[in-house]
Amino acid sequence: MNPAEVTCTLLIVVASLAILARKVALPYPVLLVIGGLALGFVPALPRVELEPDVVFLFLLPPLLYPAAIFTSWRDFRENLIPILLLATGLVLLTTAVVAFVAHALTGLPWPAAFVLGAIISPSDAVAATAITSRLRVPRRIVTILDGESLVNDATALVAYRFGIAAMMSGTFSLSEAIGRFVLVALGGTLIGLAVGWLGSNVQRRLDDPPVQITISLLTPFAAYIPAERSHFSGVLAVVAAGVFLGWQAPRMLTARTRLNIFVFWEMMVFLLNGLVFVLIGLQLPRILHSLSGRSLKQLVWHGVLISGAAIAVRIAWVFASTNLVRFASITFRKVDPYTTWQNVAIVAWTGMRGVVSLAAALAVPLTLSNGSPFPGRDYILFITFCVILATLVLQGLSLPTLIRRLGVVDDGLANVEERTARLKANEAALAYLTEADQRFSPDLVERLRAEYNDRIRQLEVCADVGGDRSNGLTAPSYQRLQQDALDVERRTIIQLRDEYVINDEVLRRIQVDLDHAEARLHVRE
Repeated sequence: MNPAEVTCTLLIVVASLAILARKVALPYPVLLVIGGLALGFVPALPRVELEPDVVFLFLLPPLLYPAAIFTSWRDFRENLIPILLLATGLVLLTTAVVAFVAHALTGLPWPAAFVLGAIISPSDAVAATAITSRLRVPRRIVTILDGESLVNDATALVAYRFGIAAMMSGTFSLSEAIGRFVLVALGGTLIGLAVGWLGSNVQRRLDDPPVQITISLLTPFAAYIPAERSHFSGVLAVVAAGVFLGWQAPRMLTARTRLNIFVFWEMMVFLLNGLVFVLIGLQLPRILHSLSGRSLKQLVWHGVLISGAAIAVRIAWVFASTNLVRFASITFRKVDPYTTWQNVAIVAWTGMRGVVSLAAALAVPLTLSNGSPFPGRDYILFITFCVILATLVLQGLSLPTLIRRLGVVDDGLANVEERTARLKANEAALAYLTEADQRFSPDLVERLRAEYNDRIRQLEVCADVGGDRSNGLTAPSYQRLQQDALDVERRTIIQLRDEYVINDEVLRRIQVDLDHAEARLHVRE
């Protein structure tokens, strides 16, 4: 099979497993990894290898970028302290603890042990978003987890590069590492903001969805490549560009472009996520082949111990740092006075590793500068796979159950804010109609005023009903009535097409309006 046939086959597998995951109510990343793992041992199938360059250049930027675009800058800024504590402090502590455990278990040289620690220290943005987006948890939890996974790759990859350099040269300077980290982070952020500013100025001058979608697709690469070539953080460049453009998008894009870009990125993220998780599972046969001659039982035991250490460090750090920050900062207590231990426990348990860790392990050099083999490279690769598998399967499968057992539910803040904003927008439109009486026909103004009054009544009724905090923005009975009426309209126009009263073009034009109306009904599902 050539690469194109392999890619198409894997996409079919992704679609099939995603359907199965929905049927059996499992997080689809977990099922995709297990499916890829099973496929890897099918003798007749060709081996599919995950190349680090492909991950870092072609997969990581387009996966980070939409996550950054859809990140709320307000929420990110309000939760900056816990995000940075997780993205920097936790990453560095995990690196140190894992290095100590690996060195104690195998005598792995300290620089190589720190390389292993840096590889498995960051949680994965793809896994976190794919799993938490389908769970009804307080918005702040999702903000912290997504923010952490967007930023922590930069910390881990800088530590990883210093570990590799120390292994190659035999020297290490802590002061140089700290200074370099600040420079790498600042340089990557500035490049990302510059690309975001340039992209926003180009986009706001266009009204051509295909061209604008193409520009949107190329933007993460335009941020990542220059940053990496300048030896800065490509990850932070992509994140900075995405957050900047996400803030500007409501002003710079037309309505039809926004609708098309949203659908495009939704499809792109699903396909890339699916490929990533299946490819992770497919790597095990290659990893096992490189370990021939070593005790598999002992290696698995080491994988269990190091996975447990990584999980335990996260739990301890999250609880300790949360309590410490609340104790030390009066401002933080005022901003967030009601943090419960159940919410903290969810953040502590959600530490899945993913494709960045595996790609970094695969990118470890084969030899040192003197030509000798890189110490423990095969061991590093196997342990990395064990940690990814343990965190994805163990934590990914248990997270929904843990959320239910702890009684953690959606706080409904997004619905409250949305309802308030819609009320204010409709009231502002009504005020404008009062001023427009002199310029338009009274009948037209009255028709539109009646429509806005009806929307306001629905929003007020829904607010008064209360009940489940995940309620939508319209009363359920009214929503069902609207859906039934749309179904009648849809059946009628299809019947007219079938009777050759209208052609397919007219049918599609009417269907677009009906589909948009139905999408508005189910916007919160």
